[in-house]
Amino acid sequence: MVTVSPPKSEASASWAYALQLPHNRLAPRIARVTVRAVLSGHGMTQLVDAAELLISELVTNAYRYSTGPATLRLRALGGSRLRVSVWDTNPHIPPPFDRPPGPLRPVRADSDGGRGLFLVCHYADVWGGYPFGRGGKLLWCELGPQAVEKIDAA
Repeated sequence: MVTVSPPKSEASASWAYALQLPHNRLAPRIARVTVRAVLSGHGMTQLVDAAELLISELVTNAYRYSTGPATLRLRALGGSRLRVSVWDTNPHIPPPFDRPPGPLRPVRADSDGGRGLFLVCHYADVWGGYPFGRGGKLLWCELGPQAVEKIDAA
């Protein structure tokens, strides 16, 4: 059986994708399937599991805390690195994205939420959030080999 893989130079090439997601409970699953296909197609399979985890949490946050659609963006940064961003219609920037990256405070045991975004910040190499557009926000993170090592060690 013959397999076709992109040349090494294509795997590190610059590319970007955007996926419009309706406000639907299936959005996180659709985002995971999409990122798996995109990363596999670009020869970045080493990032698939880590990217699926982080994207799932970001898209779930968009679904749970906004009432409109969301947009997932994936962008290759070179050097086996990926930037993920999720825009949604809720302008509130949740903790810990509401402050500069730094030491994370654990989520309280009696808290109703916040664990998903805590995971994103814990495992991503860098992350942030800011108001974006008319009444929305953008949460983003970057991952590469270091994020993969942290997740594999967990």
